[in-house]
Amino acid sequence: MVRGGIGKLGGNAVKLTYVVVLGVLLGGSIIGVLTPATPVLHAAAQPQKPAISEEATTALMRMGQTLRGAEQFSFQARTIRVYADANRQPLHIFHTLNVVVHRPNRMLVDVSGDDGSSKLVFDGKTAVIYSVAQKKYASIPVPEGTIEAMMKEAMGRLGVDFPLADFLSEAPNKAFLTGVTSGRVVDTVTIDGSPYLHLFFLQPPGIELELWLGKNDQSLPRRLIVTYRDLQGQPNFIAEFSDWNLNAHPSDADFTFQPPADAEQVQLKPAAAPATPAKGKGGKP
Repeated sequence: MVRGGIGKLGGNAVKLTYVVVLGVLLGGSIIGVLTPATPVLHAAAQPQKPAISEEATTALMRMGQTLRGAEQFSFQARTIRVYADANRQPLHIFHTLNVVVHRPNRMLVDVSGDDGSSKLVFDGKTAVIYSVAQKKYASIPVPEGTIEAMMKEAMGRLGVDFPLADFLSEAPNKAFLTGVTSGRVVDTVTIDGSPYLHLFFLQPPGIELELWLGKNDQSLPRRLIVTYRDLQGQPNFIAEFSDWNLNAHPSDADFTFQPPADAEQVQLKPAAAPATPAKGKGGKP
């Protein structure tokens, strides 16, 4: 999976012109084009087995088992990411995401943030994205009918990455480690009175991943920081998770989009494909 990147917003930068599906889970704008400020990063070939410590592997495996085994669950994520203004100054944009998942083929994401509110609704056949502020929506057919297929379809059509995708995949621990060459447990920390493992991972050519997992049998994510050491200013993407509910019971209506009477449907335009396919976690925002 890909991790976040940098884009332009506001000022005299490129204005929002088409729908970006996976921007909602990036903590980016749901309607828009985010012009890349940097080229796509590519993971180096890894001829040797990644050097992941046993403690880190075990914690990730517990996380994967928990998220993979939960048929219905929900959580909230508060995200901060960097974007460049018209003067190329690095600024930050904040979002709050409320995510509801019904495996294997339904998902709802409500987003609110500095650039307004938006929504992603996936019913197993079609992914619909809606901008509340612009009152515009668009849909993407998903022939394979799974959450993972929806994410891949949107990423393939729009050239958008999204760092939280790993946690919603069919094998979260394996997805998270894609391209990673080393990893370890840094320490045990206390967050709001509970113990968490602070883990650190490296992914060439210059991406650092920090992940905080509950120090218990569930190992649910609490924090994620992705830092780009090779990019100007060494920007990062930050997500803080809360309100995990592994016994959520969403109704079918939660995954059905009914457009408001004054909403306008728009057509998607695919983003230009990168010159070389990227497997790494850095890329276009």
